[in-house]
Amino acid sequence: MQRTGLLVLLLFVWTQAGRAAATDEKDIPYGNNPSAAHYLQVGDVKIYYEIYGSGHPLVLLHGGLFGYIDEFGGVIPELSRHYTVIAIALRGHGKSELGTQPLSNALFAEDSAAVIRHVTSEPVDLVGFSVGAMASYLLTINHPDLVHKLVAVGGPIASSGSTEAAGTEANAYNDPAELEKGLPPRFVARRNRIYPDRAVWNRLVLAMGKAEATEPDIPKEKVHAIQIPTLIAAGDQDDYTKMEHFVEIYHLLPHGELAIVPGCGHTVFKCNPSLMLDLIEHFLQQSEASGVAQ
Repeated sequence: MQRTGLLVLLLFVWTQAGRAAATDEKDIPYGNNPSAAHYLQVGDVKIYYEIYGSGHPLVLLHGGLFGYIDEFGGVIPELSRHYTVIAIALRGHGKSELGTQPLSNALFAEDSAAVIRHVTSEPVDLVGFSVGAMASYLLTINHPDLVHKLVAVGGPIASSGSTEAAGTEANAYNDPAELEKGLPPRFVARRNRIYPDRAVWNRLVLAMGKAEATEPDIPKEKVHAIQIPTLIAAGDQDDYTKMEHFVEIYHLLPHGELAIVPGCGHTVFKCNPSLMLDLIEHFLQQSEASGVAQ
């Protein structure tokens, strides 16, 4: 089979000082912005999302437990100049309710599909990070009519792709008090702003611990069946997923591209938002006829 995708090895650091991404992040309370806030009733919960800008719809799905809408604060300002940005809070995270169903990437995907169908009648461009990337794969597989292009950042499709560090952290989810001991002060301050009620945080930790323990792999044949252009991105020092696993996913995809971001760990949107913004915009805007970055 002829591959139309391009393997991109990024061996440079992009520092574009003029980007709005580097200047506007602190001015808008992403994830807690009344002027952009919306809720959708999905089953027994209200799912929270924010909308910015105008243009072709672009959905953002953040990472699990430690992640939230605000982790995209470095890219939303610029993306919203060209797209209708729909930033969804995963079930149980931030302002989205937890509900009674066991958490899973499949449930996150179904919640997100419901929001997409409610907000727009167009197929969306979809950007998922970490757990959001895993949910994005499932959303694309189960609802191919909803997704135009996919960007999956820092997310594995199988437990075999996870590192030992990822497993150790997941085990700590079973004991919120133990997990608390390893959290840096800066994160604790941010967490307390998002989850002022500690009981809400503890319930989410335990729910994510159960999800991690029971989450099934995404079948390789289903990933191989994804027919839309897909960009995989990850930091070259990602400590949650093995680098060879990202390469394996790339080879599964008929129309895949792979970008390895230098000098970054797992949280690439915090490490180098300008480069992530450039990657996303270039991938989304490139010609579908060629399927190859120019």
